[in-house]
Amino acid sequence: MSSSELQNLYQQVILDYSKNPYGVGLLGGAAGQSHQLNPTCGDEITLEVHLSGEGADRVVERIRWEGHGCAISQASASLLTELAEGLTVEDLRTRIDAFRTAMQSRGKIAPDEELLGDAVALGGVSRYVARVKCAMLGWVAAEHALVEAEVR
Repeated sequence: MSSSELQNLYQQVILDYSKNPYGVGLLGGAAGQSHQLNPTCGDEITLEVHLSGEGADRVVERIRWEGHGCAISQASASLLTELAEGLTVEDLRTRIDAFRTAMQSRGKIAPDEELLGDAVALGGVSRYVARVKCAMLGWVAAEHALVEAEVR
C-alpha cells in the first residue's frame, strides 16, 4: 500500500470514528472523571473511567464520554475508548505516554501500532501543532480521570 493510500485510509478511519463515535454517553458512578477544554478550537470533553479490581490489578471496564469538537478530537476520544477497555490502569498509562510522545514528535516518531491499535490513524496529526491538542484532549482527560480514581 502506498503512502498516499495509507494516508487516505487513516483519514477515512478518523471520519468514521468521528461520525460514529464509540463510548459516548456518561453513566455516572465512575472511579474518576475529568472535564477538559481546548480553547484553541473549542473542543470539549467530559470523560469517565470505570474500573474494576484493586491496587495494581485495577482494570479499565469502560470509558464513557461526552463532548463536542472537530473530527480529530471526536475520533481520538472514540479510538481511546475502544483501545482502553480491558487494559490494566498501568497499561493504559503506558499507551497514553506512547500516544503523547508520538503526537509531540512533529511527525518524527510514528505511533506504535502494537500499543495504540487503530489510534495510529492519528499519527499524521503530529505534523500540525495546532491539531495536536485536538488529538490529545480525550487522552489528557483519561490521564486526569485515572489520577482522580487513585485519590478516591
